[in-house]
Amino acid sequence: MRELITAIKMTVVLTILTGLIYPMVVFGLAQLIFPWQANGSLESHGNQIVGSAIIGQNFAAPRYFHPRPSAAGNGYDPTQSSGTNLGPTNSALIKSVSAHLQQVLKENPGVTANQVPVDLVTSSGSGLDPEISPAAAELQVARVAKARNLAPVEVEDLVAANTRGRWIGLFGEPGVNVLKLNLALDRIPGGGATAAR
Repeated sequence: MRELITAIKMTVVLTILTGLIYPMVVFGLAQLIFPWQANGSLESHGNQIVGSAIIGQNFAAPRYFHPRPSAAGNGYDPTQSSGTNLGPTNSALIKSVSAHLQQVLKENPGVTANQVPVDLVTSSGSGLDPEISPAAAELQVARVAKARNLAPVEVEDLVAANTRGRWIGLFGEPGVNVLKLNLALDRIPGGGATAAR
């Protein structure tokens, strides 16, 4: 009987510690130290929340920069984050990459297959990568500039302004957040947003 009472007491104590106190402390620290990240890293356009800076979403209209392909659910589904887990010789992966390559070439006239960065034809490990490489953004500049009647140099300047460098100059690769870049485009007078994405 004494062991049963001890087990019940330990269950209650551990439930309070790990089920209530610990989550509340972590939640409080996150709100204090990293409030933007803890609340979803949400991005707004005007008074409307349009997405999260850390979750990729689809943009298909010519006036917007397009993200990496997504393998999450039916595409860009944040509830089904996953990669394809297909090996480099898998026929399904080869077919998918080929289809994405043809789409990129169709959307960006004058671009050749060997100019297309790999991140525009393959999905990330999560299927929801919010960034593309600077090379992938540069490849899309001419299309976006033409669709918005902007000078290519204006769009290139926006890409440069929205390019994240390596962490402390050493780790990782530079990246361009697609949502932030597209929001910056929509803020340009005369190059504003339309409902189409």
